[in-house]
Amino acid sequence: MSVRSIVSLTVLSSLFVLVSSRSTDSSLENFARVKIAQNVLEAEQQEVDALKSATNEQVKALTEQLSAMRLTLDKIDAKTQVLAKAMGIDEQSVQDFGLASVSVAKQLQDEQDRLLTPIEELGSQLQYKQQQLEALERLVTGHHIDEQISLSGRPIEKGWLSSYYGMRADPFTGQPAMHSGLDFAGEVGDDVVATAAGIVTWSGDRYGYGKLVEIEHGDGLVTRYGHNDSLMVNKGDLVTKGQVIAQMGSTGRSTGAHVHYEVIKSGQKVDPLPYVYNK
Repeated sequence: MSVRSIVSLTVLSSLFVLVSSRSTDSSLENFARVKIAQNVLEAEQQEVDALKSATNEQVKALTEQLSAMRLTLDKIDAKTQVLAKAMGIDEQSVQDFGLASVSVAKQLQDEQDRLLTPIEELGSQLQYKQQQLEALERLVTGHHIDEQISLSGRPIEKGWLSSYYGMRADPFTGQPAMHSGLDFAGEVGDDVVATAAGIVTWSGDRYGYGKLVEIEHGDGLVTRYGHNDSLMVNKGDLVTKGQVIAQMGSTGRSTGAHVHYEVIKSGQKVDPLPYVYNK
């Protein structure tokens, strides 16, 4: 499991804890928890910044040392060539000496990379944690946690319901076939939105679905949004309700611009219609 997925799972778990404790804890107390977590992250970021600053000083010193050594090596190489020619030393011996000089310079460069790479990776992880915490803060400060995790509404902002869940004539074969979701038609490029907060568990091509986004909402609920033209989220992202996750398209097994919307409950595909009109 990637670092992004672990962070998202942690944040979503925190969200569910906030919801489960809403009967005894006020929204202000929940907000205080988020603020405490933010302060911890800010302190970690300050430590990373201080470490990076100190490391940059080391790198600067190494760079100056490297430049001085390279200049010295160039002077030595030039003198070596003159002396070797005067003393009749073979050319291969001179070349071997030059290779040794290059090796020393390369070791210094590798040391610079070794110092900087872990700090840059740590900084990126902290930045991603901060983004996920900000998403959680938006949920808490809005005082609409129940609404955020409740699966409801349409997966589009504009368009119309064009095909229902259940048996229908397959648009490709004309034969009766089970349609495991709802189709919402519109124009290519129309926004496709998440119908509840959750974690993105799939974002990419899948056979039949074309470009697909799959979101896990907890409590055994998963939603799928298929046939998109482009995807706006990545696997492991925490998304909020109503967030744009894709642009409508006609990829995969599709006859026109629409989003195929599925709801999976405890591993079984169910009719999404009751959730669409759930208020």
